[in-house]
Amino acid sequence: MKVTVVGAGAVGASCAEYIAIKNFASEVVIIDIKENFAEGKAMDLMQTASLMGFDTKISGSTNDYSKTAGSDIAVITSGIPRKPGMTREELIGINAGIVKSVTQSVLEHSPNVIFIVVSNPMDTMAYLTHKALGIARNRIIGMGGALDSARFKYRLAEALGCPSSDVNGIVIGGHSDTGMIPLTRLAVRNSIPVTKFISEERLNEVMEATKVGGATLTKMLGTSAWYAPGAAVSSMVQSIACDQKKMFPCSALLEGEYGLNDISIGVPCIIGKDGIEKIVELDLNDAEKAKIQESASAVKKTNGLLEV
Repeated sequence: MKVTVVGAGAVGASCAEYIAIKNFASEVVIIDIKENFAEGKAMDLMQTASLMGFDTKISGSTNDYSKTAGSDIAVITSGIPRKPGMTREELIGINAGIVKSVTQSVLEHSPNVIFIVVSNPMDTMAYLTHKALGIARNRIIGMGGALDSARFKYRLAEALGCPSSDVNGIVIGGHSDTGMIPLTRLAVRNSIPVTKFISEERLNEVMEATKVGGATLTKMLGTSAWYAPGAAVSSMVQSIACDQKKMFPCSALLEGEYGLNDISIGVPCIIGKDGIEKIVELDLNDAEKAKIQESASAVKKTNGLLEV
């Protein structure tokens, strides 16, 4: 199993680190446009191998996509990160050109690759990848919902005063501060609705904190977060590499599901060796249906800024 990570910044390096530590991939290639940057990150990570007990080979390359040949999975993190006060949508002008170029370069050397798109605005970058490459929709996955759901579960555990492993919850919709939809109605603690333990007011606070989870960290860190995004990606890569068929909310190209067409947006998906193996349609109530339509409208507005 060979995995390429495009972009050697904090998110890309975290992806490579977590994938390597889990020891399910034979090789991880990091590629970046900055001279010797990916090579340096790879060398630094390889010097942890004997300490961390992994056998994954990590290498780096400066913009030489021939080194990525034969990749099974490619993670696209390239582009500029958010700065405090920026929305994900404001990144579209620069990141669209970068994402289109790097995905085409990866596909040229790895015709059967499965893409996981991380670059922001993520839903629009996933949609752009579909339009630019024209490959089967199961082979292009946007990461956002997996990260948003992890942040939701963190906030739920915080409110409940319990371990994160005790809770489950899912976020659908667009990967944006206004577009994501934490499904509080379906959130549970060991199969028991969380409404049995916390008030509606507290649950609304959890929902709002989840929706601005990325912006909160950007304000605190001065740039986008990287640990949780890297962990979210590594879990998705592992589900593909090991054919685990885990369910993640992720940005998928919809063709009638949820009453939506020609849009990549966050919905629950079964992820296995073929990428998106099934899109799971939840039984949403009227309010939730209205929210996902509203979220989709915002994503389509951003998509309209693309030149495809």
